Amino acid sequence: MSWDASTPWSDRVFGALPYLLPLMDALVYGDGNFIVRQFPTVSSLVLLPIIPFVQIYGAFVKTLPFAGLILFMALFFAVVRNENISRFIRFNVLQAILLDLILMVCNLVLPIISQGIQLELLTETLFNTIFLGVFATFVYSVFKTVQGQYAEIPTISNAVNMQL
Repeated sequence: MSWDASTPWSDRVFGALPYLLPLMDALVYGDGNFIVRQFPTVSSLVLLPIIPFVQIYGAFVKTLPFAGLILFMALFFAVVRNENISRFIRFNVLQAILLDLILMVCNLVLPIISQGIQLELLTETLFNTIFLGVFATFVYSVFKTVQGQYAEIPTISNAVNMQL
């Protein structure tokens, strides 16, 4: 879609914030594993702005059982299904939720794959690909959202449009 000057800045900011959720969940693949070891200064500079969000999210997850599920349900029912909230915000929240669901599937499948393969190079490649893919999607989505445009991610955006 083209530049939409009619989208208020508050909608742009609230539309960009949910993309932090999949990024924080993807840090498992990049932070403690391979990317940081390979590029420590670049990784720390890139991830430095989101450290406060990571700390708040980490405290929330540690103190509350099923925090991820509670946050998912709260976002889904309070934002996505609320017709009083603009479609722009609901679109971005649902798209971030779907990205996070893809990461949850990766969290279930990758430990099984990485144990069965026992090749560090392949495991490292899988983890780096997932982290870099989510990071690129985060940057693209936030950039488009701040511009007031819908971030069109293939297949995911189609699913979001069908749900809304």
